[in-house]
Amino acid sequence: MTEGQGRVTLWGIEVFLAVVEERAMSAAARRLGVSPSAISQQLTGLETALGAVLLDRSARPMGLTPAGLMFRRHAQTILNAEAEARSELAMADLSGLTTLRLGVIEDFDAQVTPLLLQGLAADLKGCRFLLETGASHRLLDQLETRALDMVVAADLGSEGSHEGWREVHPIMAEPFVAVAPRGRDPGDLPLILYTARHLMGRQIASHLARQNLKLTHRFELDSYRAILAMVSAGAGWTILTPLALHHASRFREGVDVLPLPFAPFERSLVLSARAGVLKDMPAQVAGRLRGLISTQVVGPAVKEWPWMGQSLRVL
Repeated sequence: MTEGQGRVTLWGIEVFLAVVEERAMSAAARRLGVSPSAISQQLTGLETALGAVLLDRSARPMGLTPAGLMFRRHAQTILNAEAEARSELAMADLSGLTTLRLGVIEDFDAQVTPLLLQGLAADLKGCRFLLETGASHRLLDQLETRALDMVVAADLGSEGSHEGWREVHPIMAEPFVAVAPRGRDPGDLPLILYTARHLMGRQIASHLARQNLKLTHRFELDSYRAILAMVSAGAGWTILTPLALHHASRFREGVDVLPLPFAPFERSLVLSARAGVLKDMPAQVAGRLRGLISTQVVGPAVKEWPWMGQSLRVL
């Protein structure tokens, strides 16, 4: 028996689950970035350690034996426990954190931000939380000057350059959509613009310019609620995002949400922190945010507007 046989390793379990999910050693090897021979060696070692044959290698695609079916349940539980332990250790490493200053754009105020804070408070019991909401560029300025520790904001794209001083974790992408009064054709109405003083307004204006579109407008506002109130009252149509509609949901009954009547475009939202300062915490918070956004925003929106498809997604 070679050294290492007789032991059940996390790597062996991960290889086993990859083969089960891919139903072929070659596909599992590509997924894990190793050679097929390494996959075969790990499986053989695992079966030797357990004293049971887990895979029916004669079947195509490869199948599980009765012992393999039984072990699969335990294998997933073991990997889940390992991931949970890593998460708890990452948080425990910051158990001495007394204050966390978090900046979040107002788009998440309705449900996501409160749920995020509740979860963080449960993990960091001795920590006090300070929340700042505002425009993306202002929050990132505060992060750069160390007035905030972590920021959830729109990706500035060509407008921003972090030059290595911050780490960036992608959170979600969302399409820009047309919002019109219920039952009305946007082509018959003036456009109500989101202000170009904010990044999103500049993104909209830039896209219209790229399409050589000069749309009639009389109003340029900086409030989702004010814009949607005017649209629902029949004063015009607008270009916003699903998060804006989620944030001002009280006006949803009075509007139709439609694909843009010209080339589509989207924006990305990211979590930023000063590189290396909070160790693994930014990645942990980004992962928690993706889960909340999936259940609180993406799922309900795609159910209501299936045409959004994959354009509204977590990253």
